[in-house]
Amino acid sequence: MSLNRVQLNGKEILEKEFKTAMRGYNQEEVDEFLDVVIQDYDVFMQEIERLQQENERLKKTSQDQTRTRSSQPAQQVNYDVLKRLSNLEKAVFGKKFADTSNANES
Repeated sequence: MSLNRVQLNGKEILEKEFKTAMRGYNQEEVDEFLDVVIQDYDVFMQEIERLQQENERLKKTSQDQTRTRSSQPAQQVNYDVLKRLSNLEKAVFGKKFADTSNANES
């Protein structure tokens, strides 16, 4: 929804005057209904504003994260992964080496 296409605001709805006719609508009933419309309209406008602010915040966060990632070296080393890989190699190959040594002694 583009805010440029919004034609009314709560104040304009409240101040709208309708001509009366002999067999027209009950003015009190119309006024009560328009009061509800105004309240809903205000809630929608507040929600649109909140969502626009959140959208801007998320865009900024995304841009900041992109800048942070692009400023890091292209081949950043993850030492935790390398340490785990080294431990895994020791566990697998160290055991095989120990099994081979025991088999040769027999």
